[in-house]
Amino acid sequence: MDREQEQLEQIRATATAGPYAPDWASLFSWQPPRWFVEARFGIFVHWGVYSVAAHANEWYPRNMYIQDKEECAWHRRTFGDQATFGYKDLVGRFHAEAFDPEAWADLFRRAGARYVVPVAEHHDGFQMYASDLSRWNAAEMGPHRDVLGELKEAIEREGMAFGTSSHRAEHWFFMGHGREFASDVAEPLRRGDLYWPAMPEADEQDLRSKPYPTEEFIDDWLLRTCELIDRYKPSLLYFDWWIQHEAFRPALKTMAAYYYNRAAGWGREVGICYKHDALAFGTGIVEMERGGFDAAQPFCWQTDTAIANNSWCYTDTLEYKSARQIICALVETVSKNGNLLLNVGPKGDGSIADEDRDILLAIGDWLAANGEAIYGSKPWRVSQEGPTRVGQGQFSDSVELPYTAQDIRFTVQGDSVYAFVMRWPQDGEVTVRSLADSPDQDLPLFHGLIRDVSVLGWEGRPCWSTDAEGLHVSAGGMAGDAPVVIGVRME
Repeated sequence: MDREQEQLEQIRATATAGPYAPDWASLFSWQPPRWFVEARFGIFVHWGVYSVAAHANEWYPRNMYIQDKEECAWHRRTFGDQATFGYKDLVGRFHAEAFDPEAWADLFRRAGARYVVPVAEHHDGFQMYASDLSRWNAAEMGPHRDVLGELKEAIEREGMAFGTSSHRAEHWFFMGHGREFASDVAEPLRRGDLYWPAMPEADEQDLRSKPYPTEEFIDDWLLRTCELIDRYKPSLLYFDWWIQHEAFRPALKTMAAYYYNRAAGWGREVGICYKHDALAFGTGIVEMERGGFDAAQPFCWQTDTAIANNSWCYTDTLEYKSARQIICALVETVSKNGNLLLNVGPKGDGSIADEDRDILLAIGDWLAANGEAIYGSKPWRVSQEGPTRVGQGQFSDSVELPYTAQDIRFTVQGDSVYAFVMRWPQDGEVTVRSLADSPDQDLPLFHGLIRDVSVLGWEGRPCWSTDAEGLHVSAGGMAGDAPVVIGVRME
């Protein structure tokens, strides 16, 4: 038995050793990590060889080999023909000379993040960590540094939880278009090569699409995932969309049981973020890409979105969201029992652009004043009021919503209900209708005893009163355009 077969046997043995077994019924006993439920806000990091090109988006490695794509022509003009200068040749230009993990971690902490999830391997197949399974990794090539390991140490030193993501599943087809014309992808491909296996592109909507991922590829995926688990002990594992393909099902159950069993041995609460029902409901954390739910959910979930609308990695044409738009998205998400994982894309040299830094620090300033309404909070029995509603589903967060002073979102923690006024009115007069005191109604929405009302982050004391119309709050002179939080303490 060769070494990799021995490793696979050990993985399968650990997956069946308990307390979990590789079947959905057993994995259903998993519980969401308390630290994750309370954290509410994390940072995602897309950084890799694609950041060197800094063109279009992180799908550059695929699109530069599709002959009718703009990236293909741009690559030829910029670097040369794909047969003589392919994607692999960008690795030699990936020096990461400005990469400072301590500075990254300090910035993310100041932004108010409670956990950080750097990408370990994206669709391009280049591993951002030290690996025994391929020489195409950041410790042996490019930066010649264990990027993931250095980030883990820096992140945990700052008191944040460390997670990581694998997008390896899509590599089955990601480089396949390079075989359609004369390019360096057409070289003989073997397991462990950067481009292997470069198969024809799958139909992402067909969960049984052909060509069917082979046992060799699935084994390689399982080995790489378990290598990440063992070497870096992440508190969170995130997977992108294509692992829902039928071919991954047995390996997914094995991987989940392996990870949860290993974490039980570490004495740590962990979770797996998944999309599109790749895992059975209740065995991991539901993930919604660039979107969310329009009402509070009874289960924990996460939305992942980027600081820019048009790319997850750094490019010189990023269309940035405003800090206000991201803060509003955070409020919407938390009021509906979700977490927000906000992506940042560092430059190819490892520096973080000033625009990203400014947005992150603005979010951090808002959280410093209003964090008690976010961290550790739960949804209230009413999640929202007012005319503006978010859409439900993925890829729905690119347009900034026209919030009014009547749009209010809610969370609760301890003895306090928090009302987020999404657009504070100029006259400083707000009515929170969900907190109306209506004793004459048979079943009033609210009939509690309010002890005190405050405006978080404001030194003044608001005037307030309640009646059948609502809780009336008067607080003039509020500066800025971010949501304003009214804290309502109960007896």
